[in-house]
Amino acid sequence: MDLPQQLKAVTLTHVRYRRGDQLGHFLAWISLVPVFISLGGFVSHFLFRRELQGIFFGIGLVISQFINEFIKTTVEQARPETCTLLEACDSHGWPSSHSQFMFFFATYFSLMGCKGIGFWFGLKSRWIMNLLHWSLAVVTMYSRVYLGYHTVVQVFAGATLGVIVGGSWFWVVNSLLYPYFPVIEESALGRTLCVKDTSHIPDVLKFEYDNARAARKNMVDTKSD
Repeated sequence: MDLPQQLKAVTLTHVRYRRGDQLGHFLAWISLVPVFISLGGFVSHFLFRRELQGIFFGIGLVISQFINEFIKTTVEQARPETCTLLEACDSHGWPSSHSQFMFFFATYFSLMGCKGIGFWFGLKSRWIMNLLHWSLAVVTMYSRVYLGYHTVVQVFAGATLGVIVGGSWFWVVNSLLYPYFPVIEESALGRTLCVKDTSHIPDVLKFEYDNARAARKNMVDTKSD
């Protein structure tokens, strides 16, 4: 039995880099950022926040991934020659799904900030978050070329598609679906899952902070009585 041909890696977290290459090691971890965002960020968001904006954000990323896979299997453009060493030649390279994911994320996140949706840092400091996720998007794109998983053309194709799909999905959610958010909130399923929409509140972090303190104060006053 030819053992190497019988084995296949889980490509979700299987990232190779040259031994002793510290930059490659760092970029290998950076290329896993989409996994951290998906499994850590959005799963945690649903468990603890249940915001409709965040839920539809996550749905958009899933749709973007399906679009990416459809284009890859239709175009069937091979990865660069280094795919042999990386054991990645059995999948197609155009467009890069990592680049598409990160640029979708950066585009959608920025548009949410421009519209004042979210609970991070307040309006004056949102440029910090924009700088962070756009920097991560660019470094992730670079990492896929540096590590040999994609060509420059493939990562730029993914980035372009991510911006287009991210911007389009944001428009769909906030122009076509947003009027139905109250209906979703008040539906049987929405009430069971406790989903909510706070995008109409300018500073959600301050709003929740003030209400949490007020609730605790009322609870203490009630016990005192």
